[in-house]
Amino acid sequence: MKRSSVLVLVFLAGCNQKMETFKPAVKPLIEAVYASGYVVSEQEYQVFSQADGTLKQVVVKEGERVKQGQPLLIIESIQQSARYTIAKEAHEQAKANKAPALAELEASLQSAQSKMQFDSINFQRYENLLKSNATSRMEFDRAQVQYKNSRNEYRALKNRLIKTQNDIDLAIQNSFNQLQIAEEESGNYVVRSDIDGIVFKIMKERGELVRRSEVIAIVGQPDNFYLKLTVDELDVQRVKEGQEVVVKIDAYSNRSYRGTVSKIYPLVDTRQQSLRVDVVLNEKLPGIFSGLAVEANIIIRQKENALVIPKHYLLPGDSVLINTDLGTQKVKVIPGIETLEEVEIFEGLSPESNLVSTR
Repeated sequence: MKRSSVLVLVFLAGCNQKMETFKPAVKPLIEAVYASGYVVSEQEYQVFSQADGTLKQVVVKEGERVKQGQPLLIIESIQQSARYTIAKEAHEQAKANKAPALAELEASLQSAQSKMQFDSINFQRYENLLKSNATSRMEFDRAQVQYKNSRNEYRALKNRLIKTQNDIDLAIQNSFNQLQIAEEESGNYVVRSDIDGIVFKIMKERGELVRRSEVIAIVGQPDNFYLKLTVDELDVQRVKEGQEVVVKIDAYSNRSYRGTVSKIYPLVDTRQQSLRVDVVLNEKLPGIFSGLAVEANIIIRQKENALVIPKHYLLPGDSVLINTDLGTQKVKVIPGIETLEEVEIFEGLSPESNLVSTR
């Protein structure tokens, strides 16, 4: 049921007080949440150093397009270079020691095998002679002991060869592992791009000291940008994904852009009492610049034909003063959409109402 307006006669103090009057206007009105922020490149990230050292070479320039895996900067460390050289030489030496060590043992093993085979044949001959009573027991026992000794020596040399081979292979593998570690650490001294993109900034110059976990460059995508906005925590409940956004970019002040709220982050920045909201632009920007300052209005509600009055005409308790044939009266109204300077009057006034302000 339509709410009836309440008219209350108001006696203004002082008949000579100057009064400002205004008639409500019918026009489009938009309720929006203000936000500010920056233009950010898609997949933009900070490049961190993974090692300590001195910047030896800047391979790329700011603004240059790069491919994934392409070197960006080269860091030099004398200590790491020495560690890599030592590891490489140790691995080469371990491999070089294998052949001579095994060759000597294999030669000894072949000699022991030949001797064992000869002693085995000799033992069998004395065994046959003993059966025919053609030799003494002492000669037989001596041939048997000689055969057992040569057989044991052969087995010992064979086990020694196997053990030596295993030890050498283990030493080679360990030296190879150390070399791989040194190579991986050396790889940290070549800073590469994680994406196909563009270099927005190089933080260091050649010859400067670089620390581990220090930001040394910024890389992002040159063809896709979005907005990283900050919204006051008091307004965030009114912001929803999919809402339209009108954007003003300082660098392109001759026009405005439109976008859509794509993500609302749940974590509050306790320093600013605000939340992050991301906006996807509906069109490409004319330049490749990340970090441009922006101001945005996130559209909450809009109306094409709203009855609008300046906000300062609205009194506490949702009422206004109007001139009537009976004098100045206070009228109860129902407000609708609000902006910083204007408010929609949903019920209680008409375009012909003559509002009064004593401001």
